[in-house]
Amino acid sequence: MQPDGPFHSGELAAQARAGVFTRGAGIRGFMPDQHRVFFGQLPWLFAGVRDRNGWPLATALTGEPGFVTSPDPTRLSIAASPSPGDPAFEGFRPGVPIGLLGLEFETRRRNRANGRIEAVGSDGFTVSVTQSFGNCAKYIQARSRAQDGSDLGERPTGLSGLDAAARALIANADTLFVASAAALETPLGGVDISHRGGRPGFVRIDGDTVTIPDFAGNNYFNTLGNLLEQPRAALLLVDFETGTTLQLQGVAEIVWDGPELAGLEGSQRLWRLHVTRGWRRPHALALRWSAPEFAPTTLQTGLWAAAA
Repeated sequence: MQPDGPFHSGELAAQARAGVFTRGAGIRGFMPDQHRVFFGQLPWLFAGVRDRNGWPLATALTGEPGFVTSPDPTRLSIAASPSPGDPAFEGFRPGVPIGLLGLEFETRRRNRANGRIEAVGSDGFTVSVTQSFGNCAKYIQARSRAQDGSDLGERPTGLSGLDAAARALIANADTLFVASAAALETPLGGVDISHRGGRPGFVRIDGDTVTIPDFAGNNYFNTLGNLLEQPRAALLLVDFETGTTLQLQGVAEIVWDGPELAGLEGSQRLWRLHVTRGWRRPHALALRWSAPEFAPTTLQTGLWAAAA
């Protein structure tokens, strides 16, 4: 049965499990003008797609501000494509679902646009937007643009787990992006990409498993709702100083309650990703950014080292 509202059955189940209720009034079937303008002023855009086996993948697309345009309130045109060395490259195909996230670090603004890829060309692709909504500024670290890097992107390194360099990047991260997907047959389902932030050390590493706290948010439960439908997820982490990216795929599990949460301040739930494969792409992005200015909400959250 079609859900009564903008949420699919997994999102509704996650909301019920968490004991919250929201009508999702901020979720629209079109982009308001301020969102359309916002996307057009960004130097990068984060995207979630599926690979050919249905697993989510997260990536970032870059360009001069204006590389994203909105011809009308239900369409985005992106004049960029992932490079062939990006594992997400083959996920950009006509007719497939996609999740997009625009994030402006200088102002800590973020907006989401989910839909389907309409067409793919040599100069980029277009997206038919079916859901558009904003997110609050919680846990977004402010950064300013630094001079772009001149290093050429090096060949990707494939990973079957987390090596020392991957663990170091994760341990120092204050920002990550997670892509997830509901089952294709799920009404209102699709692909989503979401931001997560905290102080460095907010992600716990145990071998090839990472545990991520779920801090208070908008109660939409887009990510956790998708994981209830399909417990597979992908992470994207960016080294803002070098442009190196780390893309991971794995099987996810949600920890709704229990003693593990007790010592981690601000965490309402946890979710784990058991990493099955990954790719490190040195200097994959030309953009460079300053050191972070932590959001007030970020400074109120806990760290695993302190919890231990």
